[in-house]
Amino acid sequence: MKRDACASPRRLRPPRRELRSRKRPEPTPSERPRNGRVSRMGLNPGAAGFKGDRLGNGVHVLTEGMPGVRSVAVGAWVRQGAALDEPGQAGASHLLEHLVFRGTGSRSRRQIALSLESVGGSLNAYTSREHTGYEARVLASHLSLAVDVISDLVRDPRLAERDLEQEKMVVGEEIAAVEDTPDDLVFELHGERLWRGHPYGRSILGTRDSVAAISRDDLARLHRERYVGANLVVAAAGAVDHHEFLGLADEWFGEIEPGREAPGVPDPPAPEEGIDRVAREASQTHIVLGRTTPGHSHRDRHALILLAAALGGGMSSRLFQRVREELALAYAVFSYQSFYTRGGVSGMYAGTRPGKAPEALDAIRSVYRHVAAEGLPRDELDRVKEQVKGQVMLSQESPGARLHRLAGFALYREPFVTLDELTGRIDSVSNCDIVRVAADVFEPERQYALCLGPH
Repeated sequence: MKRDACASPRRLRPPRRELRSRKRPEPTPSERPRNGRVSRMGLNPGAAGFKGDRLGNGVHVLTEGMPGVRSVAVGAWVRQGAALDEPGQAGASHLLEHLVFRGTGSRSRRQIALSLESVGGSLNAYTSREHTGYEARVLASHLSLAVDVISDLVRDPRLAERDLEQEKMVVGEEIAAVEDTPDDLVFELHGERLWRGHPYGRSILGTRDSVAAISRDDLARLHRERYVGANLVVAAAGAVDHHEFLGLADEWFGEIEPGREAPGVPDPPAPEEGIDRVAREASQTHIVLGRTTPGHSHRDRHALILLAAALGGGMSSRLFQRVREELALAYAVFSYQSFYTRGGVSGMYAGTRPGKAPEALDAIRSVYRHVAAEGLPRDELDRVKEQVKGQVMLSQESPGARLHRLAGFALYREPFVTLDELTGRIDSVSNCDIVRVAADVFEPERQYALCLGPH
């Protein structure tokens, strides 16, 4: 199962005019969910193709039609991730996500693996800081099968003791793989120390000791309390009809217990600052420099995305040009960002040869210091806006990317925003916004750096 990766921000370009879907009649009484009355989710009238409802048990149901495609991406997300694991049970959400693929009440692990692959589709899952997702991609003719399989994983995992012990060994190998990969491990160590004990700093995988201590009863309780209607989002994007999907969602998810919403994470403390050096035998010294930021819904998110693009979002970025092209201190140098409900992180990575870490850090901090003091010139800000808009628009041409974006609105409890509206928000970021945010987040003395490797 894949973990949430540290990656450069996704970006967007002004879209072509979107086609409006024809207005469809309201469902007849026989089409309404048997679980209870459907509640409309305040649809955006300019959101071509987007529709949203809520089942009687609290499950959000979202769709976005995409004219001209023959496939559909479908998924179910639970508001339960590594930051919500109980103290002493780090890695429980991730372990549960693994374990459900070992079998359900009606399918063996082999049958789960064959279910969608046998019709040319794919099935995957991941655990992030705040969510666990189960996703499939199939031809539109196999949508019902995909919803059936995903709901089976979410509703009825077997959670057998023998399977749990085997899956603990698999997760142990996953932990070992991170430990053997310095450019992965450096992010784990940096996040743990940057957040100073806050749940956002926990490893998604957990530790060997914490995983070993998790019992079947622990996972059964986690599933019973968190895999409930109040915490579930079910969505589809691509060649999908909303009313058909709403019926499928009610058929396969409508009997899930409503339950209670998962508790939120606490507000983060003041972040760590300064520098730590961790000795390790390796061919390079791996550097991560970063600082915590406001969360996903904050008004400064788009300014942060633009700054990350200017600093390390490609070959034309300031860090790439200075650290790699001019000084030849690194091969890989890039920015990354993650946004959560209560906070986020904006940082950069570089790998340099032993003995050159101080010089590389000085160069990185010099770039940061200049941007923190002066912001971005008008021409550079305009260029970066076009870069960000173009990259996000290009990323939204696949049903899978649309699915993730669609689910994000419900998971973060935000109103749906069309791509036109999103590009407008990016264009509205002023140089005053850039200067203010850069001075707060990218001042080098307020950053926390971790260097992993030979000194």
